Amino acid sequence: MTQLTLVIGNKNYSSWSLRPWLALKQFGVQFDEIRIPLYTPETTSKLRQYSPSAKVPVLLHNHQTIWDSLAICEYLAEEFPHPHWWPKDKIARALARSISAEMHSGFQNLRQNMPMNCRAKLPGKGLTLEVQKDIDRITNIWQEFRQKFAAEGDMLFGKFTIADAMFAPVVLRFVTYDVQLDSISRKYVETILELPAIQDWIQAAKNETEVLSQYELYSNPI
Repeated sequence: MTQLTLVIGNKNYSSWSLRPWLALKQFGVQFDEIRIPLYTPETTSKLRQYSPSAKVPVLLHNHQTIWDSLAICEYLAEEFPHPHWWPKDKIARALARSISAEMHSGFQNLRQNMPMNCRAKLPGKGLTLEVQKDIDRITNIWQEFRQKFAAEGDMLFGKFTIADAMFAPVVLRFVTYDVQLDSISRKYVETILELPAIQDWIQAAKNETEVLSQYELYSNPI
């Protein structure tokens, strides 16, 4: 094993696992991957071998354990400072942290009613008034920062940052549930989907065989 190991859950369902995994891939940091299927009788005991929270994701590095997706990304940004995990500009960096924290702690209606499920196609499912409010806030964020940083690249702050990693699972949700989007948000979704790492994640998710009923609210299990 390398010094850096990321413990993740099912790629089809685990949105939190995707965030640091994608950041590591985008910044070319080599790491080993341990996948532990979630919600099995053995899951908790297996995860407790790596993390006191018994949740994914977990980063193992130099005999240290870091858990929680945003904490992992922050740690990686300090440990591997050469790639620009956050925007260079101080104000942009603060804004990127702000929307990343908002994503980290918010949008509960979207999470509950449109769980991540890369294998499924569920147009229109889960779209309540409260979910639409979450969608509107997310697309407002995307519009604001894509317009503000359009000259610097196709990501939220021009170049890929942790903020894009934090919103990547939302992109996959919007595809699964065929959420109707404005032109700026559609273009951003397309940009994230074109990342080779995202394509690899989606393919791996489709190859998984586990079925978790709490994430299959509207579809027939495979």
